[in-house]
Amino acid sequence: MKTTVETQASVKNGVSRMIFAVISILLEVAVILLLLFNAGQKANWIYSVLRILGAILVLFIYGSNKTASIRMTWMLVILLLPVCGTVLYLLIGLNGHSLKMRQRYEDIDKILLPLLPANEDVARSAAARDGRLGSLVEYIRRQAGYPVYRNTKIEYFDDAEKGFEAQKRDLAKAEKFIFMEYHAIEDAECWHEMRDILAERVRAGVEVRVFYDDMGSLGFINTDFIKRTEAYGIQCRVFNPFMPGLNLFLNNRDHRKITVVDGKVGYTGGYNLANEYFHRTEPFGFWKDTGVRLEGDAVQSLTVTFLEMWNAISDRDKDDRDFRKYVIASKTERVLALDQTKAGEKSAKRAAKNREKYFSNMQDTLRPEERYLADTEAAGGGNLGFVQPYADSPMDEIHVGEDVYISMVECAQKYAWFITPYLIITDEMRHAFALAARRGVDVRIITPGIPDKKLVYSVTRSYYNGLARNGVRIYEFTPGFCHAKMSIVDDLMATCGTINMDYRSLYHHFENGCLYADCGAVMETKKDFEETFAQCRDVTEQYETGRGALLRIEQLLLRLAAPLM
Repeated sequence: MKTTVETQASVKNGVSRMIFAVISILLEVAVILLLLFNAGQKANWIYSVLRILGAILVLFIYGSNKTASIRMTWMLVILLLPVCGTVLYLLIGLNGHSLKMRQRYEDIDKILLPLLPANEDVARSAAARDGRLGSLVEYIRRQAGYPVYRNTKIEYFDDAEKGFEAQKRDLAKAEKFIFMEYHAIEDAECWHEMRDILAERVRAGVEVRVFYDDMGSLGFINTDFIKRTEAYGIQCRVFNPFMPGLNLFLNNRDHRKITVVDGKVGYTGGYNLANEYFHRTEPFGFWKDTGVRLEGDAVQSLTVTFLEMWNAISDRDKDDRDFRKYVIASKTERVLALDQTKAGEKSAKRAAKNREKYFSNMQDTLRPEERYLADTEAAGGGNLGFVQPYADSPMDEIHVGEDVYISMVECAQKYAWFITPYLIITDEMRHAFALAARRGVDVRIITPGIPDKKLVYSVTRSYYNGLARNGVRIYEFTPGFCHAKMSIVDDLMATCGTINMDYRSLYHHFENGCLYADCGAVMETKKDFEETFAQCRDVTEQYETGRGALLRIEQLLLRLAAPLM
């Protein structure tokens, strides 16, 4: 399809801004190093201080809770290049975020996460269904703060275009609010189709908010995007603008993909809002991506995840004060709120006490047939099971995305299948995959057959040998680039979301995913995996045999630099 002049200008301006910002940062780093190397008589004591600091950092890194592969990389860099390595670690190795940003996220999470029901009864049901499922559900509840839900319909899309079309239909039906958060938005045909729907809903009185990551969208839009979007009445914010200057928070990006409609319908998955995801353009062959549609109480968790980012990113923007008008979506809370509104003064106190008791116990007292979407289930049209949307943040030391993937493969008894655009994993994850394969589990990983980033693709392939010689089967998607991020285990449970199997997603980005189990969507996911395997090239035998000496050295160097990418 032909690109518009406006789109061409946006891309040109975005790329120019990125080049300018990168050059500015590199120049600033060069100036710092130049000043250090040309400090005259002061150079000796500056170098001495940096070497002492480097030695202290090496001891600090060695004793830290970081994964072994990350620790080893930074220790070697600092020991081999004391000055440059120390400066580099101070800039990006400390995970980038400032104490101020961490405090903002902690403060907003203390308000938002308690609004979600604990659903302990549902968690117990999951454990009764299968202990492996119950353990993973409990981990996400305890460490990420997101509950598991029962009465939610989930629909799986094996192609991003199907999700895009369904999404537009649901957006057109919005009555109260629309929240959209995406890593990348391209100011082109697909976004324009969606923007026109959003503008029409704004005219109908619907509150519409759009949130995007500046780095992810840099090649797609320019700085006028917010102004043009707000001209339609759409509220728009940008995450962590990419600007010249040494930004300690620059390394942390918003990689989440979320749409929420009225707190009742939600979408997430691997796709961004750009033409290539929906086959309007195909720069890397056929683009394989997936997503899920949720309808029911579990959408509350997606709403909370969006509101976290919208309110925490900047202290210059006006934050929300009343979250309940967005988060309260379950029938239980609507009934409690209605009781409190209609009651008299004396009854209101009693209702408030009951409400406080409800939120402290976080128990849903309504019978299943009284709950949201019960009519859908009773009509036989439901796809209800256990659904648990969750989010991961680099603001803490808990790596939920990685832990979920490791837990999936560790609990597998028959098979564990994964698909990821990038395979740059820690030693812990590699060991978990290898151990599962050695105990007889059918462990498979699908990666792209056509890369979008050749250097990263080379790093991805450097991990094949260690996995393949331990029994993990590696497949490359031959029609093009697979951008999906999914896993499935034993016909029991599956995940779909934004979390790549690489250091960026697992340690540096804001991510989100969805665990679903004991429902038809799991089997639909399995069917898609099977159909995708048929379109892949099995490269296991090719990579489990010996490699040439030069290739081995090259891959070792790439692996060493992997945690820095």
